[in-house]
Amino acid sequence: MTTQSTASFLTTWFAILDSADADRILDMISEDFSFSILFSTGGDGATDFHGGRPELEGYLDQREVGVRTHHVLAAGTVGGDELFLGEVRRLGEPEASFVASARLDGSGRVRRLLIGRSPAVLFT
Repeated sequence: MTTQSTASFLTTWFAILDSADADRILDMISEDFSFSILFSTGGDGATDFHGGRPELEGYLDQREVGVRTHHVLAAGTVGGDELFLGEVRRLGEPEASFVASARLDGSGRVRRLLIGRSPAVLFT
């Protein structure tokens, strides 16, 4: 499979998120930022992390650093919106698929972020 990404913001976002300094993504959000990350590990339950900057800081604090990584499968940009299909790997092994959408402001920072993750469907 050939991977081609035209979603430069989200590509950078996930690269920073996977780094030892993930807090740098806080510099990439707008003043009126809001997000939702629907995080499923399987079964009937999922956790919805949502809110603004304080809630994103809380999300970052609870993550397992260095365990999960994000890999692009397909990505695109339409105007100020970016769309991303990816795979989460846990210690190098496929664990889940995810989709992400971001709406950027005029200065290139993210205003709205919506991510859904599930192990129920793998694209690879």
